[in-house]
Amino acid sequence: METVLRPLIVAGGAVVLTLLVGWATDLLLRKADESRGDTPLWDLLRRGRVPYQLVLCAALLRGSYDEARLFPEHRTGVGRTLTLVLIGAAAWLVIRIAAAIVESTYTRYARAHHDPARVRRVRTQVTLIMRVVSAVVGVVAVAAMLLTFPAMRAAGASLLASAGVLGIVAGVAAQSTLSNMFAGLQIAFGDMVRIGDTVVVDGEWGTVEEITLTFLTVRTWDERRITMPVSYFTSRPFENWSRGTPQMTGIVYWHLDHSAPVEAMREKLRDILRACPAWDGRAYGLQVTDSTPTTIQVRALVTAKDADDIWTVRVTVREQMITWLAAEHPYALPRVNTADAVLPPHQAPSPDGTSFRRAYEFPRGRG
Repeated sequence: METVLRPLIVAGGAVVLTLLVGWATDLLLRKADESRGDTPLWDLLRRGRVPYQLVLCAALLRGSYDEARLFPEHRTGVGRTLTLVLIGAAAWLVIRIAAAIVESTYTRYARAHHDPARVRRVRTQVTLIMRVVSAVVGVVAVAAMLLTFPAMRAAGASLLASAGVLGIVAGVAAQSTLSNMFAGLQIAFGDMVRIGDTVVVDGEWGTVEEITLTFLTVRTWDERRITMPVSYFTSRPFENWSRGTPQMTGIVYWHLDHSAPVEAMREKLRDILRACPAWDGRAYGLQVTDSTPTTIQVRALVTAKDADDIWTVRVTVREQMITWLAAEHPYALPRVNTADAVLPPHQAPSPDGTSFRRAYEFPRGRG
């Protein structure tokens, strides 16, 4: 009878004690979260209750296993299994605690600072910090698990003796991976590019969606994802439209006839921008920037508060100006000069068509 009751009492007592301690800890964290609403730390710590209870249960079972006398013929195997579970649960708990501390620190920083660029920079840094912490804790946990086996402990001396050679070989073999890892740290703490920045890489315009230690993901305007190594951003030039101030100046070009009403276009541009909510009101302008034998190039400069709004302003100005020219000044649109066309109001054709020819014929030189 004792051989049955003893294991049940020890195992059941460990489980019950784990549940009670876990419930009491969760209750304290809930009350702390209700009384300290200025920080999400206590609510984030509650997410670690599963690994916390697993650590308690594994520790209690491992400490009382000898008294339980459960499966005495498999004492070594069961004890090592409980030790492995304890190490894995402890690593899981450490990662959850570190994530709660980092996330709560970032949340308080984001609330206190209203500069989007600084907030995105800190967000990139804490994301990479959490990845580094998770990787380090995972490696240490796996190493601790392996050291629980006697064969691994016996091989420790030979492993340490050859660590220098193995390090050199691994460094040469993983040169690309290591360079990407160092590039990821350089991006995070060098403030070169941040999560949420608008960038142009290889002619593609998009927003930085994810940054890891080895790769970076850019979400393009048409919702494609471009994944590239982070070393790209440390070895090649790229455009970061969110660097510094997000305000931008956009350009709109038209190729028009020489008779285009440039002054009237300036007034129309002003009216279009005043009716466009995306225009920030800072500046605008319209000039003739080039001329060819058949057309002139007209350029409009417009401003907006960020990259998304500048795109809206540009397409609005381009579309409405073309529509206005086609309706009010069709002679300003490009055309083939040998074909009949609508003349400007100040050049009405005479009955014999001489004025039309004079308008579109170049003077002949004397030979």
